[in-house]
Amino acid sequence: MNSSQSNLPESIPADPRLQPTPDYGTLGPGSDVAQTYGQASGKSPVGGRSFGAVPVRTARLLHLAAILAGVGLAIATSKAGSARPVWETFSRMFSARGTADKSSSVADHDLDRQKPQKQAEVLLEQAVNHSDGATDQIARRVSRWRGRLAWDAQLGALTTAALNSSDLKVRTSGIEVQLAAYGLAKDGPSADYLVKQAESSDHARKIWALWTLGLMGNRGVEPERVVQVLVAHLKDSDEDSRRWAVEGLALVGATPTIAPLLGVMHDDPSPTVRERAACSLAESGMLTREQRLTAVPQLLTYSDDPSLDAQTHAWAFQALADITQQRLPNDSAAWRTWYATSGASGQ
Repeated sequence: MNSSQSNLPESIPADPRLQPTPDYGTLGPGSDVAQTYGQASGKSPVGGRSFGAVPVRTARLLHLAAILAGVGLAIATSKAGSARPVWETFSRMFSARGTADKSSSVADHDLDRQKPQKQAEVLLEQAVNHSDGATDQIARRVSRWRGRLAWDAQLGALTTAALNSSDLKVRTSGIEVQLAAYGLAKDGPSADYLVKQAESSDHARKIWALWTLGLMGNRGVEPERVVQVLVAHLKDSDEDSRRWAVEGLALVGATPTIAPLLGVMHDDPSPTVRERAACSLAESGMLTREQRLTAVPQLLTYSDDPSLDAQTHAWAFQALADITQQRLPNDSAAWRTWYATSGASGQ
């Protein structure tokens, strides 16, 4: 075995969250307030936040239930006693949301006495709770964790929570831990391996590769190539592959992903895929707010584009609200007036 091959996992990690599909976004400011956005009532992707007429408080509960359902298989098949109950983890993470004790970070010498699995769990949970220094600790330690972490329900739940954080540094920590748990080095041979797997006739292997290419691209591994590969898969005949190509593009977090995501939102024949593109532009994934703002002019056009259906119009309004943090009526004229007078057009 040569040195490049040694960086690759021996088998595809079983990521229970890839079926059903999660939504790696945050419900955003004001999400504790019961409020209805949009007018559409189309079916949401399983496990994803719908842009339809769903109260946001309800959407949060449905999203949590979807995450738990996504890790259910891993819970059922994990070794007894190998991880703390997932309910305990989520109880701490979500009941403490916004009120985390930032002084609770574990000292280096205490962590050093723990095994890598425990280190990753403790630090990622602290990162989700915005404890001081947790993301920096992960960045310092993660290279030593590769190949020494077990991808189980506990770690799956924690990375899901991290990728749903409103803080991009916490989302980055989730990406780093996930790649370490997958046993993938952040290098060219790993990218080659994933590109090949993305062409696999094994559907589970293929969508795992599309997702993981997004993780790699975000961490600076051949991002231009990753974007090209994922964009090519936006033309796949099956809906599921296209939606996972969208999820991968959202993870890359690069400005060149915005145009293809807008194109999918406008042109894809699947409402599910169009919604995932809208979510990716609005809040999911790794784009910064400044990058998302560049999509606003096209979203304004989509809001009353006669070639689009009412559901897609509603998703455009929802994306506009999430990006700008404005709560205006679903009225194109009102949004255009705000955009022209707010100074946002000059950002």
